[in-house]
Amino acid sequence: MGYAQYEITRNGQTITAGYTVPTTCEEPDCTEAIDRGLAHLCGEQPGGDEHGCGGYYCGQHLYGFDPSRCKRCLDDTKGPR
Repeated sequence: MGYAQYEITRNGQTITAGYTVPTTCEEPDCTEAIDRGLAHLCGEQPGGDEHGCGGYYCGQHLYGFDPSRCKRCLDDTKGPR
C-alpha cells in the first residue's frame, strides 16, 4: 500500500487521506491549502492515536517533530484528544 491515497476511519467517519488528497488546514479559521499526507498529520497514525488527534494541519498549526501535534494535543496534559 502506498501513501498517495487511501481511506481511514477518523471519529467514526471514513475519509480519503494521502499526499495526493488536497484539503485545507483543520485549524478553525485557517484556509491554508495542504494535503492529507503524513507531513501534515497530528500524531503518528492517520485516524488518530495516543500521540495525536489524526487531524491535518499546515506548518503554522503543527508543532514539534516525531510526532508533530496540533496546539490542542500539544497543550492537553491528559494526552491527545
